[in-house]
This record gives sequence, structure tokens and C-alpha cells, in this order.
Amino acid sequence: MTEEAQRVIDAMNAVEAMPDPLQRAKAIGEVMADQAERGKRWREMRRQVVLEMRAQQPPVSYRKIAEALGIGLATVQDIERGYTGSGKNRPRAKGAQDG
Repeated sequence: MTEEAQRVIDAMNAVEAMPDPLQRAKAIGEVMADQAERGKRWREMRRQVVLEMRAQQPPVSYRKIAEALGIGLATVQDIERGYTGSGKNRPRAKGAQDG
């Protein structure tokens, strides 16, 4: 895990450990409100990295991108397509049979 990611996780753990339940709930709400908007920006930033890697000549393979980002192969493909939903609602491949 990167040092930066660990600092963020440590800060979230500190919020969860706040002894005053009202202050803890307020802090959680503030973080959640910020994260809703930040999540959109971060998904697009990650997608741009994937798109840039795929645009290289020769294109970087999905497998190598997955390894570099520490995510699954299908997740890389979903990121490239701009898909952000759950697996249950993933768009079906063209020609897929209903079943």
C-alpha cells in the first residue's frame, strides 16, 4: 500500500475511533459528503490512466494494467469502458443470450 493511501486510511480509522458519538457522526457526515463528489473525480482520473496506457503503441495489456493497479482484469475493462456500476447491472456483451 502506498504511504499516501495508508495516511488516508489512518485518518479514517481516527474518525471511527472518536470517543464522542455526536462528533464522530458529524465527522463521518463531512467525510461522506466530500467523498461523494471526490469519488467521481477519482474514477475519471483512474480511467484516464487506463486509457493512456491502452493508447500506447503497442497498447499495454489489460493484464499488465491490472497488475500495476492492483485490481482485477475485468475491473480494468470496466474502467476503460467508463462503467462504474455493480456486476449485477453490467451491460451485456453484444449477442449475449437472455437466460
